[in-house]
Amino acid sequence: MRYWWVNQNQTYKFEVHGKFMWSPKTKANGHRNQFYDNMQEVQAGDIIFSFCDTRIRAVGVATGRAQSSPKPQFRTAGSNWSNEGWYVPVEFGELEHQIRPKDFIEQLLEHLPAKYSPLSTSGDGLQSVYLAAVPNALAERLIELIGPEYTRTLQELSSETPESEESDDAEESSIRGRTDIGATTKDQLVRARRGQGIFKANVKLNESKCRVTGISEIQHLRASHIKPWKDSNDEEKLNGCNGLLLSPHIDHLFDRGMISFTANGDLLVSSKLDRLVLQKWGVTEMANVGAFNDMQSEFLAYHRDSVFKK
Repeated sequence: MRYWWVNQNQTYKFEVHGKFMWSPKTKANGHRNQFYDNMQEVQAGDIIFSFCDTRIRAVGVATGRAQSSPKPQFRTAGSNWSNEGWYVPVEFGELEHQIRPKDFIEQLLEHLPAKYSPLSTSGDGLQSVYLAAVPNALAERLIELIGPEYTRTLQELSSETPESEESDDAEESSIRGRTDIGATTKDQLVRARRGQGIFKANVKLNESKCRVTGISEIQHLRASHIKPWKDSNDEEKLNGCNGLLLSPHIDHLFDRGMISFTANGDLLVSSKLDRLVLQKWGVTEMANVGAFNDMQSEFLAYHRDSVFKK
C-alpha cells in the first residue's frame, strides 16, 4: 500500500463526489509531467489524501488501476486540458476535521520529499502538483493530525463495493470489433453499458441519489441510461445527463418502460404495470422527484416516446 496526495482545487466537487481522480497524460505542450505519470503507479488499496483550498478535506481508497479515459464533464474547470487522460476509481470520504497543513508545517517539514513534494516549505499548496507520492513518515504525521476520524472513514469506505467485471456479450463484442474507434473508447463504451467507468462518474456529477427512493449510498445504486445504450451514439453513451442513479428495483421498472418521468419530475406509471407492484415496493404513484435539467429532459423525452409503455 502506498500513500498519495491529490491537489483538487479545480475539480474537488467533481472528483470526490464522483469517486475518481482524472488527469491529462501530458502537459499542454506535450511534455511529460511526473504528477500525471504518478496516476499509472496507483494500485487498488492505496490511500489518497485530498487537498483543496488549503485543507485536507477528504481521504480515499483507490479501487482500481489507472485507465486511459476521456475527460470527465468538468464544466469550466480544466478547459485547456486534453480530452484524453488517466482515470483512477477512488472511494472518497469527506472529513469533518479538515486540517490545514500550513498550520503544522514545523511538524511536517522534515518529512517532505526533496523532489516532487506536494507542499512548499512554507506549507502552501503547489499549483503545479496534481498527484504526488507521500512518504510513509509524512503520511503517519498527517494521520495523527487528522485523528480518529481517519480510521473511521477508511472503515466506512471498506464496505463500498468495487465495480465488477462481467463477461462480454454479443453487443459488447460488436463494440470490441469496431475499427473506427480506439481501444480506450471501446473500453469506456463497454463500461458505460454496464453502468461503470467514466459514464458512472459523469452521472454522479448530476445525480447524488435515487430520485424515487432517496437512497444515496452508491453501492446500492445503478447508473442507468435514460436513452438506452443500444439506441445512443458514442457521445450519448458516455454523457452524464443521459443517466440516473436508481435503486435496483426502480432501475428494473425504468429500463422496461414501466415508469418514466416528466421534465418537472412527475412520476409516470405505465397502464401495463400492476399497481400492486408499486404498493409492495413502497412507491408512491403520484410522486414528484424534482425537476431535471434541460439536457436530462431531452433524454427523458426520448424515454417517454420510445421506451415508456403508455
